[in-house]
Amino acid sequence: MSLTDKAIMRIRELIQSGELLPGAKLPPEQQLAAELGLSRNLTREAVKALAVARVLEIRRGDGTYVTSLSPALLLESLSSAVELLRGDTLLELTEVRRLLEPIATGLAASRMSDEHLADIKSHLDAMTRARDDVELLNHHDAAFHRAVIAAAGNSTLASLLEGISSKTVRARVWRGLVDDDAGARTVAEHQAIYAALASGNSALAQAAALVHVSTTEQWLREHLEQDTDAEPAVAIP
Repeated sequence: MSLTDKAIMRIRELIQSGELLPGAKLPPEQQLAAELGLSRNLTREAVKALAVARVLEIRRGDGTYVTSLSPALLLESLSSAVELLRGDTLLELTEVRRLLEPIATGLAASRMSDEHLADIKSHLDAMTRARDDVELLNHHDAAFHRAVIAAAGNSTLASLLEGISSKTVRARVWRGLVDDDAGARTVAEHQAIYAALASGNSALAQAAALVHVSTTEQWLREHLEQDTDAEPAVAIP
């Protein structure tokens, strides 16, 4: 472990122990370095690294603060890492989505409010109108799933799924560009998810989501096996 890594670990320990709570202001650099038994340069590098990780926030002219440490903030960098995945690792990502999203959809069925359901319905209606426009269809597809996950009421799960969504949305756009029937099937699968959510049936909602995600995964697996260099490179706005 490098000296900088050790400095990072020391500051993380202060946060994990509760000595530095979310929103707390860190001591001035010289004082913090002395308390940690580190040089100012090492302390400065550690603070910069933790700021990149969204654990700390450097406010120019004011000082350095511990962030809210919310899942959405700490997991924000996940999507950047996901963007670099290709080929087999993209399939692994789709498997992760298959493991997590149906469970979240089942939770949503038992927890959602009328407002959540209305929001989901609005995105389904938009998908139906845009079924012949691949990029617009997938834009509303992604919004549909975000609304469902939000209704599950688990911010950590929502942040994880949001982190992997950009790459899987691009795979779905790719599917729509090469598969003429993808739009109609996609709408039908989302209608089944919505019907299960509207009925409040968690098991049915989970099953409908599993069918939907598994269909995309199977399509992607088959096409990547046909062309090992294939990669969905189309991004939605």
